[in-house]
Amino acid sequence: MSPTPDPAAAIRPDADGVRLRVRLTPKASRDAVGRLERLSDGNEVLVVHVRAVPSEGAANTALCRLLAEATGVAKSKVDLVAGTTARLKTVRILGDPAALAARLATLAAAAK
Repeated sequence: MSPTPDPAAAIRPDADGVRLRVRLTPKASRDAVGRLERLSDGNEVLVVHVRAVPSEGAANTALCRLLAEATGVAKSKVDLVAGTTARLKTVRILGDPAALAARLATLAAAAK
């Protein structure tokens, strides 16, 4: 049995917010922030599902909008910083690092 995923591995506080490693699933049946998951390479990610298709950035836009709603920050404070065309992405969310990390960890724990 693999160890329980650690939120600190996927949700990293920095000076002005958090950086979040995400595995995005587009064309899902609903928009949802899922659980923390350990990948086969050992990296941990937050699983997120969006209804948008991965065409012309629609899924990336939906990801940023969903994370903004889930964390209670403005859409302008959520930015995709890596993985524009990949399923694995890094998202930066500006705000209080401790509060954002706690909120994301709570959302992930509730999705189990």
